[in-house]
Amino acid sequence: MYDLLFRHVLRRIPAEPIHGVAFGAIRGVAGAPVVGPRLGSLLTESDPVLRTQVFGVDFPNPLGLAAGFDKDARGPVALGRLGFGFVELGTITARPQPGNPKPRLFRLPEDKALVNRMGFNNSGADAVAARLTALPREGRPVLGLNIGKSKAATPEEAIDDYRHSARVLGPHADYVVVNVSSPNTPGLRDMQQVAVLEPLLGAVREELDSAMSGRRMPLLVKITTDLADDDVDAVADMAVRLELDGVVATNTTVSREGLRTPAAEVEAIGAGGVSGLPLATVAHTVVGKLRARLGPDRTIISVGGIFTGEDAYRRITAGASLVQAYTGFIYGGGTWPRRVNRDLAALLRRNGFASVADAVGTDTA
Repeated sequence: MYDLLFRHVLRRIPAEPIHGVAFGAIRGVAGAPVVGPRLGSLLTESDPVLRTQVFGVDFPNPLGLAAGFDKDARGPVALGRLGFGFVELGTITARPQPGNPKPRLFRLPEDKALVNRMGFNNSGADAVAARLTALPREGRPVLGLNIGKSKAATPEEAIDDYRHSARVLGPHADYVVVNVSSPNTPGLRDMQQVAVLEPLLGAVREELDSAMSGRRMPLLVKITTDLADDDVDAVADMAVRLELDGVVATNTTVSREGLRTPAAEVEAIGAGGVSGLPLATVAHTVVGKLRARLGPDRTIISVGGIFTGEDAYRRITAGASLVQAYTGFIYGGGTWPRRVNRDLAALLRRNGFASVADAVGTDTA
């Protein structure tokens, strides 16, 4: 039903407005006090084989909603009730900002992909922290908070900018991700250079330790699929050296290679990062590279081209402890998380695994 609705109605409406309408509907139904919990019990796949513990946090299943869908913490409880094992909010910047001019979000249906140049539009760390403070603990999903650099912050101000976000948001998170990989904030990807990234992550770690009153907050860094192999290795080595908890791989790509959408249509869209199915192969490869370099003790959250339970299973056996999706959810609809989790559970059992953790990295061990 959703596939027919998407093909004949939703794809004819500009992507960003329909996102707002759909998210409003999710909040209105799944976020409702009586209907929401009942809907959650129907949409959540409760097979115990899916439960996993990663960096000391219990996840009901390994499928998360990637950063980008809920940038302002407006509906994390409702999103969790759709069957996601965790929800990553953001990207959130220290200062509120409107993002790039519209239109800035586009569909490539022939490729099951999106192009976005949103530009970290969000209401700022202080406003998001206030919403999270008011969020009831009961029924709250596992939350990741993804933080990025404010566009107005100069390179010299970047560390203090990230420090502010870490300080005010850290106490509300189950884990924190430092995002230095979006192509839509000028100069941000330059911060993936280890010489720049290492002091930044050290400062965020210090800020989180100070803000958490003795509780150690898991800290990860998000990288792009466009890094060269040597740079992926360098980030992995740095993660080990700084004792980070892991790496989120990967963000969108600026590449337009291999797309089925006519080149003229893609060119007319203009700049932005591509997400979705075109990232699947390279994202899978990066997971294997990272697992070989990171060793068994650090977490990989794989994102990019996850559309089916088999996609999730292959990323896990390649080395990911958790997986995330955004574009797959857009194309799959509200019952999509349950379908993916149901198929993932069947694959785990069919291949003799008693848990997600047992399957992690078995293809690269």
